[in-house]
Amino acid sequence: MSRVTVSLRARLLWSLSFAGLAGLGACTAVSGCSKRDAAGPSDDPAGGQSGEADEGDDAEPAVGGRGGAAGGGGSAAGGSGAEGPAPGPSNSGTSAKSHYFPPGAPWNQDVSKAPKDPESEAIISWLDGQGFGLGRMQIDFSLEILRADDKSVMRTFEPTDDFFEPDCDEVPLPLPSEGSLEGESGYACEGDGDCHLIVVDEANKALYEMWRADVRGNTFVGGCLARWELNRVYPPEGRGDQCSSADAAGFPIAPLLFTADEVAAGEIPHALRFILPNARIRKGEYVRPATHGTRATTGPKTAPPYGVRLRLRADYPLDTLPNEGARVVARALQKYGMLLADGGNITLTARSDRRTKAKWADHLAPRDLQALKPRDFEVVKMGDPIPLTLQCQRSK
Repeated sequence: MSRVTVSLRARLLWSLSFAGLAGLGACTAVSGCSKRDAAGPSDDPAGGQSGEADEGDDAEPAVGGRGGAAGGGGSAAGGSGAEGPAPGPSNSGTSAKSHYFPPGAPWNQDVSKAPKDPESEAIISWLDGQGFGLGRMQIDFSLEILRADDKSVMRTFEPTDDFFEPDCDEVPLPLPSEGSLEGESGYACEGDGDCHLIVVDEANKALYEMWRADVRGNTFVGGCLARWELNRVYPPEGRGDQCSSADAAGFPIAPLLFTADEVAAGEIPHALRFILPNARIRKGEYVRPATHGTRATTGPKTAPPYGVRLRLRADYPLDTLPNEGARVVARALQKYGMLLADGGNITLTARSDRRTKAKWADHLAPRDLQALKPRDFEVVKMGDPIPLTLQCQRSK
């Protein structure tokens, strides 16, 4: 039996088995769960982390302000090759005008004047009755973005059962000499979480994003790796229709992460990444710009599908928010909106401040946007729903 056949069969079996466990948050790349998805013990045969530490509270890390990573060693700020994203927003805290992809990319589009979808009222009404994950809008500050430089070594990896063909890319990727995974102090996936590895290679205009990476000395194993070309506006089907990436909806992650430097500069020039529990995501279909969904989602037709873009209402009273950092995020939600990218509990995802000049502690706390409710949003006009098949057809 070919590796591709095994991979597809595994995707279907795991995805179907987790559909009944969505309330527990069992996690795989295909199911769309992340470590933020779970509240109970893990039943994930792929080894997914079942829940973040103390998801019910702020769980603020001890290092690097509110969004810095806990623990020491392996990737202190200022380490060689791991400093800041490029060509995304700079680390100077003074510029918020650059983007990871050309202006035509969907996450760079101003949708403040875009029409509402005819289903907007029904979707928002249903979601408002459910609420965001954890019952509030909260921010996860754990995602790391590393920068490749001339000291970075191109490393091959051994694919794990979390690598799916033909969705994922089995190619070498640059590994900075010092760096860290999501939620970790170094490259080892010690906490058994999502352990996303995100590396921007500006010289070669490439973005590498891996799910479930684990690097220990000369041993490098990893799940799904998506290599993105930063100088390309992808077609509507992205890297391929019905194809996953390091995120369940098939999106790149880095362009949707807002940063402390952007907030300090007063502008977030792109859409934001948001997630919902599987039971609050429409079952069996997705909409563009998503290219993928999961079998774990169980929401009704009135639930938002993967790929939906929610926009904060233009008449929302921004002056009621607790600080300017919250207002900067809210203005981005009014102009660019937020795209449903993955399954989980903590609604918004930001970049860790471990390698940024500005620090979250000076600008924004995890619950500073908890006043925002689903009823404060509207659905930007969607395309036709695409039935989920998981039959990935890669783009040229």
